[in-house]
Amino acid sequence: MPIKIPDDLPAFRTLESEGVMVMREADAIRQDIRPLRIGLLNLMPNKISTETQIARLIGATPLQVELTLVRLTEHVARNTPADHMASFYRPWADVNDERFDGFVITGAPVERLPFEEVTYWDEMRRILDWTQTHVHSCFNICWAAQAAVHHFHGLPKYELPAKASGIFRHRNLQPASPYLRGFSDDFSIPVSRWTEVRRADIPGDSGMAVLAESEETGLCLLDDPRRRSLHMFNHVEYDTTSLADEYHRDSSVTPGVPVPVNYFPSDDPTRTPENRWRSHAHLLFGNWINQIYQTTPFEL
Repeated sequence: MPIKIPDDLPAFRTLESEGVMVMREADAIRQDIRPLRIGLLNLMPNKISTETQIARLIGATPLQVELTLVRLTEHVARNTPADHMASFYRPWADVNDERFDGFVITGAPVERLPFEEVTYWDEMRRILDWTQTHVHSCFNICWAAQAAVHHFHGLPKYELPAKASGIFRHRNLQPASPYLRGFSDDFSIPVSRWTEVRRADIPGDSGMAVLAESEETGLCLLDDPRRRSLHMFNHVEYDTTSLADEYHRDSSVTPGVPVPVNYFPSDDPTRTPENRWRSHAHLLFGNWINQIYQTTPFEL
């Protein structure tokens, strides 16, 4: 079954061109089934790219999924056209009385700030608390994962001596986990962050389990069953060129920025990188959605 998104969302044509099954709203109405309701709180600067990345991954399942794009109520996006936000995004204040089978919260370009100095931290805390009563399963990415484990479990974050950027190998520590079903013993995914959360700070009574980590960049994926959440500290959702876009953006401002590790062929930023994580990205999101489908109530 396909993903249901607005017919005129830019992601619609992109996904159709890639062969992802996208359902028009008029067709979805005719199907006598309840689609899974997935919300996306998109905190990334390039919201159009991010919504396409997430829609691509949740749209590759055999289930009908209805994607709702959500924005912060008290924060105005500066890098996305206002008409796009007004046409496709709903403020969280308008959806906070609704229930979702799944909810994705993305990273944000604020990770070097203390949590309490982020201008929307109070609303973010309210949203995290709301997921405990109105969301069956939450998938937090990068800064959102750091924010969630800090809010719920008190874990601090630490600034790295240099930005961790590149494609790093990770170990599958829990092959029996339903979220890692079908995963290799080790796999490579993109890392792009200035800060980290450390295994040593995880409270022994938190119930959290480390599913994947890297010898070079540390924690990658935490299962948090008591909070019905997955915390992904890296960017498994990235497109092939996402790290290249970040590198060229940063190097245009600060010459000499290090080339992302294990990314460009022969470390040559003029060459097109190869995507070595796409299959695991689809597998992880597919496993997450399958787990939601198996456990969510029919009546939300």
